[in-house]
Amino acid sequence: MKKRKNSFPHLQLRSWINGQSWYEPLHRAFWSNPDRLMAAKATMSIALLAVPFVLAGQSFFAVTLALGALTGALSETDDHPKGRIKSLGLKVVSFGISSLAVELLRPWPVLLGLGLAVSTIFFLLIGGLGERYRGVTFGALLVGLYTMLGTEISSSWHWQPVLLSGGALFYGLISLALLYYRPWRLLEEQLARGFQALSAYMEEKANLFPSDEKRQGEIRNRLALLNVELVEALDRCKEVLNTYGDALKDETPLKPYLHHFMLLQGLHERAASSHERYDLLSRDPLNQALLEGIGQLLHQLAGATHLFAASLLSGKPYRHPVSLNWSVKALNDQLEKYQPDETHPLVLLVRNLSRSNTALQQANNRQQQSPTPRLAKDKRSLTQRFKDQLNPNHPRLRHAIRLSICFLIGFTISEGLNVSKGEWIILTSLFVCQPSYSETRRRLFQRMLGTLTGVIAGVLVVQLLPTVPGQLLLMLAAAFAFFVWLRRNYSVSVIFITIFVLAAFNLIAGKGVAVMLPRLLDTFIGSALAFITVRFIWPDWQHKRMPGLLAEALDKNAAYFRAIIREYRQPAPGDDLNYRIARREAHRADNALVLAWQDMQVEPRKRRQFREQAFTLTYLNHALLSYLSAFGAHREQESGKNDEIPEIAGQLLEILQDCSQSRQKEGTRQSVERILLFIGQKTATPQVGVLRQQLTLLYHIAEVSLKIIERSVLFQSEKKQP
Repeated sequence: MKKRKNSFPHLQLRSWINGQSWYEPLHRAFWSNPDRLMAAKATMSIALLAVPFVLAGQSFFAVTLALGALTGALSETDDHPKGRIKSLGLKVVSFGISSLAVELLRPWPVLLGLGLAVSTIFFLLIGGLGERYRGVTFGALLVGLYTMLGTEISSSWHWQPVLLSGGALFYGLISLALLYYRPWRLLEEQLARGFQALSAYMEEKANLFPSDEKRQGEIRNRLALLNVELVEALDRCKEVLNTYGDALKDETPLKPYLHHFMLLQGLHERAASSHERYDLLSRDPLNQALLEGIGQLLHQLAGATHLFAASLLSGKPYRHPVSLNWSVKALNDQLEKYQPDETHPLVLLVRNLSRSNTALQQANNRQQQSPTPRLAKDKRSLTQRFKDQLNPNHPRLRHAIRLSICFLIGFTISEGLNVSKGEWIILTSLFVCQPSYSETRRRLFQRMLGTLTGVIAGVLVVQLLPTVPGQLLLMLAAAFAFFVWLRRNYSVSVIFITIFVLAAFNLIAGKGVAVMLPRLLDTFIGSALAFITVRFIWPDWQHKRMPGLLAEALDKNAAYFRAIIREYRQPAPGDDLNYRIARREAHRADNALVLAWQDMQVEPRKRRQFREQAFTLTYLNHALLSYLSAFGAHREQESGKNDEIPEIAGQLLEILQDCSQSRQKEGTRQSVERILLFIGQKTATPQVGVLRQQLTLLYHIAEVSLKIIERSVLFQSEKKQP
C-alpha cells in the first residue's frame, strides 16, 4: 500500500524537535520565558541583518537595518497571525513614509519642524484607535527621529527609508514565522502574565493572616497596587482574545483559552474578597492556628497559579499539587473542630479558598461541559473612536499637543543653536514625556540615570573590545539585554540601549565614545524639556481629579452591587457577561483612584492638597470593593438564597447610588445606621451559618459606605474653603 503523504509537515517537524533532548534546555530558556524569547527574536534579526554588511565593510547599512529591526520589535503588538500580517503591512508603509518625509524635508528646517509637530498629533490620535495602530504609529515616530539622526551619514536620500523599513519587515517576518509555528503563543503569554500577576497578589495577601491593624494597612496598600497590575493584565488578555475571536470563523479552538480567562477572573474575584476585619480576629489567641493555616493555604494557591502560568508557556498539562488538597482538608477539619455549626467568622473565607482550589484542580475538565463565554467588545467604528478624541479635555489629545510642542521646542533648540546630534533631544522627549506629571517625573529620573550609567559602562567596555568584531558583539549583547529588561526595569534597559548606540556609532564612524558626551547633554536637555512641558501645559493635578474619580468609583461599585443583587435574586442562565462587565468596570475605577493617589505623592508639595483625605477615601473605596467581591463570590450558594439578603442589599444599593451621584440626603446617615442596627440584631440571634456570614458582609458594606459618606462630605467642605 502506498504510504500517505503527511499533509502537515510543520507538525511532523515540531514532533521531531520535541523529541530531541537538546531542545528542552532551549525550550525552558526561551519558550517558557516571554522576555527572553522577545530578546532572542530581536537579536537574531539584528545579527542576520548586520553581520553580513559589517563583514563586507558596509557599517552604515548594517546599523540602519539594525535600527529598523529594533523599531519593528519595539512597535510589535499582540495580535492574531492574520492581524499581525495587516499590522506588518501598515508598519512597513508608515515607516517608509515617515522616513522619506524627513529625508525630503531635511533641506527646509522650518517645514521639517512644522511637519514633525503636525505628524506627532496625527500619529498619536491614530494610535488611540486601538492596540494595533498604537504600535505602528509609535514606530513611525521613532523611525522619523532615527532618520533625522542618520541624514548626515547617509550617502543618498533613498537609503534610510528603504533600510529602516526593510529592517522592520525582516524582523516582522521572523516573528510571524515563529507565531505560525505556535499560533496560540500570544494568548498563552498574556494568560500566563495574568496568572503570574494573580500569584503575586495572593502571595501578598497571605501576609494578612495573621496581622495587626498597622501591618494590615501597609499590606492592603500594596495589594491595591498589585490589583492595578492584575486588572491591566486581565484587560490585555481580553484584547488579545478579541483579536483572535474576530479573525476566526470557528471559535472552537479558542474555547480552552476563553475558559482559562474565565478561571482567571473567578480566581481574581475570590482573591480580592475581604470577609472580615482580619486584624480584629488576629487578636483572639484561639484564631491564631486557623489564621496561620489560611495564610499557608494562600501561599500554596499562589504557587499553584504560578505553576498554571508555567504550564501555559511550556505547553505541558497542568498538574495540580496534591499537597493543596491535603491543606484544604486540614483547614476545614480545623474549622469544624473550632465551630462545627458554621458560625465561625472565617467560614466563608475558608469556603472561598476551597472553591479556588477546586476551580484550579478542575481547570482542564470543565472546558467541555460549560458553554463558551462571551467577551465585551468596543463596538464603536474607527471614525467614531477618532472623533471621541477630538475633545480639549480628552487626555490623549492633550498629550499629543504637549508632545508636539515639546518636539517643536526641541527641534528649534537643535537647529537654532546648532547642537551636535541635537536630534537626541527630541528622541529623549519622546520616551520621557508621558501623559501625566508623575509618570513623566519617574521616567525622567530613570532615563537620566540609565543614560549616565550606560555612558560610563559603555566607554569602559569599548576599551576592552576595540575591534570591529568586538563592537558588533557588544552591540548584539546590548540589544539582547535591552529587550530582556525592557518590561522589568526601564532604567536598566536604558543602560543597555545606550551601550547599543555607542557600539553602533563606533561601527559606522569610530566615533562612539566621542558622541557620548553630546548624547548625555542632549538627554538632560530633552528630559528637562519634557518635564517643563508637562509641568506647565495643561497640568492635571490629582487633587482636582479626586472628586470625579471617587464619584466614578462609587458609581461603578453601585453597578457592580446591582449586578450581584440580580444574581442573588435570579442568576443569569449560562453566560454572566453583564455581571463580569460590571465587576471589571468597578475594578478599573478603583485602579484609577489608587493610581491618582499614588501619583499625588510625587507632585509638587503645594499641589498635594488633601493628601490624607484622598488616601482615606481611596482606602475606603478599595475596602468597599473587597467586601463587594466577597459578597459576589458567594452568590451561587444555595443556602444564600434568602429573600432578606437581596432586600437589605437593595436598600444599601440606593444609598450607594445617592453617594455616587452626590445626592446625599438628610436621612442618608440615619438610613445606614438603621441598616447597621438591623443587621446587628439579626446576627446576634442564632442563624444558619452562611446566612449569618452574608449578613455580616452586608454589615461591612454598610459600615464602609457610612465612612465614605462622612469622609466625602468632609472632603467637599474642605475643598470649598479658601
